[in-house]
Amino acid sequence: MSDTPKKSENTKGKATPKRSAAVAKNKVNSITSPATKEGRTKDKAAARVRRMEARAAYMRGDQNALPARDKGPVKKYVRDYVDSKRSIGEYFLPLIMVVLVLTVIPNREVQLLAILFMYTAMIYSIISGFLFSRKIRKLVNDKFPGEPTKGLGMYGWLRSTQMRRMRAPSPQMNRGDSIN
Repeated sequence: MSDTPKKSENTKGKATPKRSAAVAKNKVNSITSPATKEGRTKDKAAARVRRMEARAAYMRGDQNALPARDKGPVKKYVRDYVDSKRSIGEYFLPLIMVVLVLTVIPNREVQLLAILFMYTAMIYSIISGFLFSRKIRKLVNDKFPGEPTKGLGMYGWLRSTQMRRMRAPSPQMNRGDSIN
């Protein structure tokens, strides 16, 4: 017997690849974009177009583009009701900005009046939001009997506290329009 090891008959005849090369060869990832720069650029542009189209559909109020929290005829009815009314809540943020400016004035009486005005607006907004929520639940019970009303009052009240042009999806009703 010789001390030299026997060569196997299944000798590959080439060098063993480095681990990184072997892993890269076996790696299949359908999520990542193509390896070429132009392929990545095309994918980014296509993704941007898809996002813009989805955002436009969401802002229009298309049911297929809405998230679960905004879907359904009941939520659409609440959105339309809120958008057809005027509320103090949508003016709360601009009022707070005015109060902030007034509190910088180095006059104690002006600062006190500004803070009192802010708290009065906040309390009025909360009370009107509570009443608004109750009215929304009552209207939904009348229009959609048997539909659950849990969370609808808060949904409507929170929408009413947003400035009109910042609401998403965009308002579909004008102020003063009647909803059926």
